[in-house]
Amino acid sequence: MMIGNLEYFKVFYHTAKCGSVTGAAALLSISQPAVSQSLKQLEKYLGVPLFARGSRGVKLTAEGELLYSYVAKGYEQIELGVEKVRQMRNLELGEVHIGASDMTLQFYLLPFLEKFHERYPDIKVTVSNGPTPETLEVLQEGKIDFGVVSTPFEKAGDVEAIQVREIEDVFVAGRRFIACKNKTLDLQELEGLPMIFLEGNTSTRSYMNDYLRENGIVLQPEFELATSDMVVQFALRNLGVGCVVRDFAREALESGRLFELRFNKMIPKRTICVVRSGRAVIPTAAEKLLEIMEI
Repeated sequence: MMIGNLEYFKVFYHTAKCGSVTGAAALLSISQPAVSQSLKQLEKYLGVPLFARGSRGVKLTAEGELLYSYVAKGYEQIELGVEKVRQMRNLELGEVHIGASDMTLQFYLLPFLEKFHERYPDIKVTVSNGPTPETLEVLQEGKIDFGVVSTPFEKAGDVEAIQVREIEDVFVAGRRFIACKNKTLDLQELEGLPMIFLEGNTSTRSYMNDYLRENGIVLQPEFELATSDMVVQFALRNLGVGCVVRDFAREALESGRLFELRFNKMIPKRTICVVRSGRAVIPTAAEKLLEIMEI
């Protein structure tokens, strides 16, 4: 079927645009007889003349004008598509979709995003902000290119996880609990203190619940909050003992507005991981960001 030979339509398009067989041949880097033969084959298939030949070149017939109006739209869209792909390859165009929690974004990912934007200002970066379970879900659904999460989490399917940074969970308090400062406490003593925790759908809360349960401790926090920043703010207002990743409380700890509770048993450290799907093809722009992150 003639429609399957798109080369004829390409020759037709350029001949009409140039207004001559010679011009089309030069543009396409083929011989004039090859151009003429392609046009004859197309005219034979359609059963109508597409060009009126003259000493000064060729001119479209009425049928040729009609065909050109459709072919031009299609061919120019193809050229536009090719150009957009070139721009994406050269990082002049494109998007990166990332999933990250407040913690992984603030204390790991943000400096890399800053560097990436400096190098590739035309690339749009979209960050889906959510806890680790939510990030893993959207990764499995193919809605993000990669995610940055914190352990613990269940590695489902073909998800690849690369450890990139250690994090440490701490309990912090203000002056109301000064009696606990500079003392080595037993974890069991937490049961007698008002506690401030993150909500239950976060890896931080899951980890601490499991760790305390392994040590025979079950806490019923007075406050359950959506963000670690709010846990720190509540602790600063002496509303209880806050459980957070140390990075969130670092400034308050260094200034002395909060202190860290010490225990006779060390809380194991966790890690931030970059997760990606083993079966998904990652766009060029996302690959460049991972290169900057040295992944």
